[in-house]
Amino acid sequence: MEQLKRVHWGFIGCGEATEKKSGPAFSMIEGSDIVGVMSRDKEKVVSYAKRHHIPRWYTDPMLLIGDEDVNAIYIATPPSSHATYAIMAMKAGKPVYVEKPMAASYEDCVRINKISEETGVPCFVAYYRRYLPYFQKVKQLVDNRVIGNIINVQLRFAQPPRALDYNLSKDMPWRLQANISGGGYFYDLAPHQLDLLQHYFGVITEAEGCRSNRGGLYGVEDSVSACFRFADGIPGSASWCFVAHESAMEDRVEIIGDRGMICFSIYTYEPIALHNEHGREEIHIENPPYVQLPIITKVVEHLQGKAICTCDSISATPTNWVMDRILHKL
Repeated sequence: MEQLKRVHWGFIGCGEATEKKSGPAFSMIEGSDIVGVMSRDKEKVVSYAKRHHIPRWYTDPMLLIGDEDVNAIYIATPPSSHATYAIMAMKAGKPVYVEKPMAASYEDCVRINKISEETGVPCFVAYYRRYLPYFQKVKQLVDNRVIGNIINVQLRFAQPPRALDYNLSKDMPWRLQANISGGGYFYDLAPHQLDLLQHYFGVITEAEGCRSNRGGLYGVEDSVSACFRFADGIPGSASWCFVAHESAMEDRVEIIGDRGMICFSIYTYEPIALHNEHGREEIHIENPPYVQLPIITKVVEHLQGKAICTCDSISATPTNWVMDRILHKL
């Protein structure tokens, strides 16, 4: 598609992620602004547009996509609608930046890629951790072989139930509705973790898992374990528990090499710990206030022909494949 001199964004969805992680970043980048925002909740979208000084608001996604002044679409809705909106936008000739996970299933990711290829319109995915300084430092350590050859990768994540998990009613949060989210908290939190591991070590080509509901607080899985293998043969394992006792809280990735180990977290940003023959070293890395600013900058520059953003729908699809394999959806 043709380069865009200025990127005029239209938002589909205006939830929590757009308030705290992404929304303000779109207006902080040279050559980028927000023209319109859409939500089916009129009161919510009017409030959002007013608070963020966005000139137009819509309650119909077709009207936003059809707005001639909008030339790029940001999709920040629950995963089950990602494919529909992405395909609508690309068929209208408008590039897409979609929240993670890319879709609620691997099959939907394939559909998005097919339309992107047919139309020549790009789709980018908000795996913004790839572009954060903290995680880029981990990649630098791996690439510079400071711990030698990688032998094994291990991921552990455990957290207690959230307050709302104890008081579920007919208004079940969408993250706990598998037909909307793709599959519980695992499908919401594991994407960032699995995408990063593949960013570091290449595509996962084998994945198996077991899932269980141990807490009985809701219908979807609350405990998941998995083993997997990367294309170059590195084996890995992971466990997730969303009903753990507070004493078991953990957010840890261990990269084990033949000359040391790197430990870091995905969500808590604990200092990166480097273990080698010299002992243990802590590396402190700060991230920007708006965590999606680096990747959105790269997306805008890509659309303007100034840079290449590699976090596209093709590179994001393997994460959905791995999750669906782990949950036995494939």
